[in-house]
Amino acid sequence: MKNLILIISIFCFQFYVKAQNNVASADDAARIALNTFVSNKIGNLTDEAKNVLVTKLNEITTKNGIGGSALNPRFIITPNVIEITKDISATQPVIYQYELQVTFYIGDGIEGTKFSSLSISLKGNGKSETKAYITALKAINTSDARFAKFIDEGKTKIIAYYNSKCDFILKEAQALSSKNDFDGAIAKLVSVPEVCKDCYLKAMDAVGPIYQKQIDRQCKISLNDATNAWNAAQNSTGADQASAFLGNIDPNASCYKEAQALSAKIAKRIKEVDQREWNFTLKQQQDDVDIQKATIKAARDIGVAYGENQPKSITTTYNVIGWW
Repeated sequence: MKNLILIISIFCFQFYVKAQNNVASADDAARIALNTFVSNKIGNLTDEAKNVLVTKLNEITTKNGIGGSALNPRFIITPNVIEITKDISATQPVIYQYELQVTFYIGDGIEGTKFSSLSISLKGNGKSETKAYITALKAINTSDARFAKFIDEGKTKIIAYYNSKCDFILKEAQALSSKNDFDGAIAKLVSVPEVCKDCYLKAMDAVGPIYQKQIDRQCKISLNDATNAWNAAQNSTGADQASAFLGNIDPNASCYKEAQALSAKIAKRIKEVDQREWNFTLKQQQDDVDIQKATIKAARDIGVAYGENQPKSITTTYNVIGWW
């Protein structure tokens, strides 16, 4: 790699200058995403009613620019439902009528810190308790202007979290890197939203060296697998198996020249045995701009994949004690 750290620093500086001129832009808001969470401890909600709530929560975050997949699963938007009144008609069929208070919360679901809340009242009726609940929940107006204020307050406190915890985040990433958990370290760093400018720049500065270690390690693994595949069968079959491993090698990895040598060796042998060209090309080095873009994207992809592969309990169980 020509100079990964310098390239990322240039990229971050360019972003910083742009961001300074667009502090309140919609793009900035979109760089923080919330995880939707509906607790199993909420009243008498059926699975169907919970699904309605999840849909409404997703609509709220999407309409306010913080929807999508969150790289950091700790920040959540979650509701609580309280029955204010319940009436059952004396008619046949029986009609159930509910007045519900639904309170929405944004907060840190890991530390259990509440950031913002909003309560609304809803009414619904139906021929069963579930239908009455669902009718009420479906009445949630996700375009209500109050949600924008609620979201902004939560977003402001999330930014404050990163500003106050930045050094700790960086130290955690370095600790993971020292244990060769490069994916975990990268995931920790890329979880910092771009809108948190100072911390984001520091995180991107730290990503470069760790990402280099990650691709160097992967290069050695892939090169070893490719070599073993080729040594086991120095023919078209072995060449095809080797190419599957060689194709994973980043051109900026430290063992790339060794990969090139093995590729040339295989191509020469295939030419001698089969009298044909070996149709395989290693990933090629890109110019500085492409490296810059590819590196940031690759690091972010690693972060997303790492989060998706975590045990489900991490992202489905949160600490909301004392929020309601």
